[in-house]
Amino acid sequence: MSLFTRPPLPQPAFLPMTRAEMESLGWEELDVLLVSGDAYVDHPSFGVALLGRVLVAHGFRTGIITQPRWNGPEDLTVMGRPRLFAGVSAGAIDSMLAHYTAFRKKRSEDAYTPGGLAGSRPNRACIVYTNLLRRAFPGLTVVLGGIEASLRRISHYDFWTDALRKPILLDAKADAVVYGMGERAVVDIALRLRDGMALTGIPGTVTALSGADAPDAIELPSHEEILADPKLLMRATLLMEKQVHDGTDCATQRAGGRTILIAPPAEPLDTEEMDRVYALPFARKSHPAYTRPIPAEEMIRDSVTSHRGCGGGCSFCTLALHQGRRIASRSRTSLENEVRRMTKDPSFKGHISDVGGPSANMWGAVCTKEGKPCKRSSCMTPTVCPHFRMDQKAHLDLLRRLRSMPGVRGVRVASGVRFDLALQDMDALKGYLREFVGGQLKIAPEHVCDHVLKLMRKPGNRVFEEFLTVFSRESERAGKEQYVIPYLMSAFPGTTDEDMHALARWLGSRGWKPRQVQCFIPIPGAVATAMYYAGITPDGKPLYVARSDEERLRQHRILLPSEEKRPHRQSGEPGPKTARTARPAPCRSACPRPARASRGTKPAPRKKK
Repeated sequence: MSLFTRPPLPQPAFLPMTRAEMESLGWEELDVLLVSGDAYVDHPSFGVALLGRVLVAHGFRTGIITQPRWNGPEDLTVMGRPRLFAGVSAGAIDSMLAHYTAFRKKRSEDAYTPGGLAGSRPNRACIVYTNLLRRAFPGLTVVLGGIEASLRRISHYDFWTDALRKPILLDAKADAVVYGMGERAVVDIALRLRDGMALTGIPGTVTALSGADAPDAIELPSHEEILADPKLLMRATLLMEKQVHDGTDCATQRAGGRTILIAPPAEPLDTEEMDRVYALPFARKSHPAYTRPIPAEEMIRDSVTSHRGCGGGCSFCTLALHQGRRIASRSRTSLENEVRRMTKDPSFKGHISDVGGPSANMWGAVCTKEGKPCKRSSCMTPTVCPHFRMDQKAHLDLLRRLRSMPGVRGVRVASGVRFDLALQDMDALKGYLREFVGGQLKIAPEHVCDHVLKLMRKPGNRVFEEFLTVFSRESERAGKEQYVIPYLMSAFPGTTDEDMHALARWLGSRGWKPRQVQCFIPIPGAVATAMYYAGITPDGKPLYVARSDEERLRQHRILLPSEEKRPHRQSGEPGPKTARTARPAPCRSACPRPARASRGTKPAPRKKK
């Protein structure tokens, strides 16, 4: 199904959040109600805002309710019962990850809430909001979406309770789950409900089967089988990953006497469809009802999404599981038009913080093996796949074009670059380093021990060291003092104390003193999470796992010996540096993994829905 085939409604300045706002638009009732654990920021990087705009563009009257109180359903009834369905999202990050650090300590901040205050969304927000909607509107169809629902679509390990949980569709007692990027699925759901049709089999959705017979599909190990043999979580996770990458087969899983049907993933939007989505009239700011600033809005407001998808497939990152490994890119004209609209906003200061996505230099990448079987779990490792083709010079030309536009003073690639890809084109790499780094470049080596990097599906340390040599040389030739900000990880499955000491020695040999290190958190759906839960590698070999908090903290303190004693330092706050390096920063918005592990931190915003 192609997007934008229905007559649109006029797009409001903001999607309504109250009855008065509905009436000002001439709407007597809503077709769709979207409920979110995040505050409403009308920016295309926020999933509920984007999906709401898409639904209005298809003629469906859509309203938004954000961060409702969960002691009663009253907050959900302010605009009345929607005619078709209610969509539920925990927000841009899993609600449990939003609340707790790697050591299960309560976070004191929430970047997606006015004032940055924690406590405005419940734990397991998808389940809580669904129950509230059932009380408010008995019999209404409820559809889950967003990161929390997408990554919990099959039986999954829950780090915060140290237990295996059932597919979230069954836990929440919802009617459907939309996984991945949701534009096609939510429009199809609205059309089917309008026409009185069943929701089963819509690409990019999970539904429960009513009969005993399942269609011809990949059968995942059942919930009960995984409980009896934890190693089967690895098989289930790899099959789910394969389904997303192959994009053709249905999958089923039994749990608690019921069966869920995971339809094939929705087709990525083509360039024309992407351009039309991002051309919708987003206000690029929070709803005027808010009186306090929303930190995530401040961080993401002047960024531009150039593409979706990631060919990396890192085992700890669920981005490829959510957005897919195929890259969906916008056109140069679309990006120029968005920047042109940004420059007309009086609040725009002339600096574009990011033009990118999962990794900025994947814009325009294509797979030349499209349509043929692929057995690789990553397009990047053990080496960059020869079928993964990208034109980094074209991306560099795009950045230069945007920088030269009237009203633009500077352009950065805050989402970072994939350094193994950058080394494929030295001329383009020189351009990135000399023109668009801005003093600090975020990259993700994660570790230096090759056996750990292999488990992570990351390139070997030799590739990272080669990049550092080029970075230092080109910075000196440009006469610029620039620093690499590496993401580093402790307690990853398969990592021993000696491996962490090896990383510490490597950092010490370069005079690097990390100030923030990410302690691995098992995120639902990730291959690394199956490694943590089952204690095996993807090919079934036994694996050492630092499971207890004592083991995890011991590894963490090898790099940060004073972690529990020193006050938290914000990522942008000045601190001591050494030549050609700086402290590691928290994970950027590109991948749905934990943002930081240090006490009292908040998750960074992500460009994903």
